[in-house]
Amino acid sequence: MPNSFSVPVPLAAAHDEEHIFRSRHPAVPVPENVTLPDFVLQDAELYADKVAFVEAVSGKAYTYAQVARDTRGFAKALRSLGLRKGQVVIVVLPNVAEYGIVALGIMAAGGVFSGANPTAHASELKKQVDAADAKLIVSYAPIYEKVKGLGLPIIVLGEERIESAINWSELIEAADKAGNNFSNDDDVKQTDLCALPFSSGTTGISKGVMLTHRNLVANLCSTLFSVVPEMIGQVTTLGLIPFFHIYGITGICCATLRNKGKVVMMNRFELRAFLDALITHEVTFAPIVPPIILSLVKDPIVDEFDLSKLQLRAVMTAAAPLAPDLLSSFEKKFPGVQVQEAYGLTEHSCITLTYGDPANPSAGSKKNSVGFILPNLEVKFINPETGKSLPSNTPGELCVRSQCVMQGYYNNEEETARTIDKNGWLHTGDIGYIDDDGDIFIVDRIKELIKYKGFQVAPAELEAILLTHPSVEDAAVVSLPDEEAGEIPAACVVMNPNAKESEDDIMDFVASNVATYKKVRVLHFVDGIPKSHSGKIMRRILKDKMLEKMRK
Repeated sequence: MPNSFSVPVPLAAAHDEEHIFRSRHPAVPVPENVTLPDFVLQDAELYADKVAFVEAVSGKAYTYAQVARDTRGFAKALRSLGLRKGQVVIVVLPNVAEYGIVALGIMAAGGVFSGANPTAHASELKKQVDAADAKLIVSYAPIYEKVKGLGLPIIVLGEERIESAINWSELIEAADKAGNNFSNDDDVKQTDLCALPFSSGTTGISKGVMLTHRNLVANLCSTLFSVVPEMIGQVTTLGLIPFFHIYGITGICCATLRNKGKVVMMNRFELRAFLDALITHEVTFAPIVPPIILSLVKDPIVDEFDLSKLQLRAVMTAAAPLAPDLLSSFEKKFPGVQVQEAYGLTEHSCITLTYGDPANPSAGSKKNSVGFILPNLEVKFINPETGKSLPSNTPGELCVRSQCVMQGYYNNEEETARTIDKNGWLHTGDIGYIDDDGDIFIVDRIKELIKYKGFQVAPAELEAILLTHPSVEDAAVVSLPDEEAGEIPAACVVMNPNAKESEDDIMDFVASNVATYKKVRVLHFVDGIPKSHSGKIMRRILKDKMLEKMRK
């Protein structure tokens, strides 16, 4: 069904017969010479007493005046500690009220913020510290033992004083007493690096993604293009997606600060606490991941809550495609809540395509589309083998070009050259297509497509079918090597505790819904599907477990 844009925009332009697609919305200006902290905290004084961050459970809060003051103070303190422009600070924290201040303070000082997962093993943190050539760590008392062996000075948040560490509160107080003589010897420029998130990119090995102030400012200008003045100061966003993830720090923290909304911080997902936070803090916008939507649809705990008290207007999912049936079940249970699916990647400074227009909810994209092209972006789809660009409605590798494209992978020219071509196109490693209305659909990851006797099988499609079975609670599909077929689709399935079906029954169910070459050839019942912090299925782990089980 065509969307509600009445005037079709010619989307493709023939440049050297290349099929290049652009936004159906006009370009938006990106301010010059403004850093990310200055951009998101612009006009903070007009909202001085409004809460910017509040912790859902403890109630600890920071107003806009405090955020602006402490961001300046922390930047000043970092300079006095000897941090210089371009040096990396690793932040190992859960989603606490101070997280945004820490990240913006690092950037305001000319440093480079690099978030790390606080639940990571010490050896994983060491890899990130070494790969980033970091100079300093910011963490908190509960995991001090884990980070103290990393060989760098550590700033610790919280009341607890640790002898060998630098205390955050004392640092901020000292900076406050020193007054406003914050001179930044090396002026911070928009072209300077400000963030070094780590991403697996298209190859699966974690690499530092170099992003400048301009990359992130440009991304926010594109993603927030439709925000009207009446929405400023009105949105309460759930801050559950980890802020060490690009979507957390850019799409939630920075986007909300720019619009003078409030972020309700949660550092872990537990269904009762989650629903309680939504109701108590009157959250209007909740960026979440598909497994949470699954819990909201299938977990009986939800029935303990009075859902009529929800102020929630929209949820946004990214990271993994949403199964169509799961989407319908969610819409039935939460009729007033718009479901937006977005598509983004760290290498493109966060959100790249988005579904839904907050200013005009009825003018969104189609269901199961990851959205339309945002202003200022160019998109094309190429044949992965030949590199030739493809017309609409033809699946190919999605490539994007804009001011949001990373500067490259840190100290890794080879991977950078493999990802960004000489014409500035970022190759995403995702297969998708654009339809005649300009809506984009992602089919699968190139590296995850299963080649069964030369036919391509998308795991996401089979997972969506499995999830329509009433007894199936969760599912993941991987490829297994096969002598005759090359690869075969294999599924791991989490069943409802009361289910009576056998593994063969579930395989037959899939077979009755797909072409023969797409049939699941091996299926194992499992207790749970391993997923990353952003909700992506960890297929490598599943594949190894299945192969091990089959060898026995």
